[in-house]
Amino acid sequence: MTFRDIVFKILSGSGATLLIFFSTLLFSLPLGLLIAFARMSKNKVIRSVITFIISILRGTPLMLQLIVWFFGPYYIFGFKLAAEWRVVSIIIGFSINYAAYFAEIYRSGIQSIPIGQYEAASVLGYTNSQTFTKIILPQMIKRVIPPVTNEIITLIKDTSLAFVVAYAEMFTVAKQVAAAKTTIVPLFVAGLFYYIFNYLVAFIMERIEKSFSYYR
Repeated sequence: MTFRDIVFKILSGSGATLLIFFSTLLFSLPLGLLIAFARMSKNKVIRSVITFIISILRGTPLMLQLIVWFFGPYYIFGFKLAAEWRVVSIIIGFSINYAAYFAEIYRSGIQSIPIGQYEAASVLGYTNSQTFTKIILPQMIKRVIPPVTNEIITLIKDTSLAFVVAYAEMFTVAKQVAAAKTTIVPLFVAGLFYYIFNYLVAFIMERIEKSFSYYR
């Protein structure tokens, strides 16, 4: 197998990696905001429950959570697992896990805004929703972009954990090629792809961060 063949073989698994990546961002970013609101709820019961759930999601390995999501319906309810459930369970597992991390990032960003800004908005006649969308949210986004970027970069690398439920994403394909051809070249090629992807993400997020610089 030539180097070109190795590259194209590994690229065949990139579609699965990108599916996990973009699907997770699509669901986890807005879900994280909802969880953050619940985490800051004035209702002590809701706040305590959400805090406990977040502690579980952040305190246990993502690999274990993927196993639970994939096999849980069978062992708990006796459901027969359809072929499509493999990728669905992966997206659910990734989305909920990362939503917990994003929620804590959002919460810290929201709570970092001085209370005086809320009071000033109230004096000007802003409703709570107007205060959040027009005053708090833009500043919060600016402040959380760096930690969110770190999580997104981590997500790119974490997509390789899908192998635990036998889902052939890019790194799994690289390992299969490496084992079949007894060479580590495919692993380095996969590493290069991850690096390029991470570089592009960091570049895009830096541009987004600069676009919010006028809030300083």
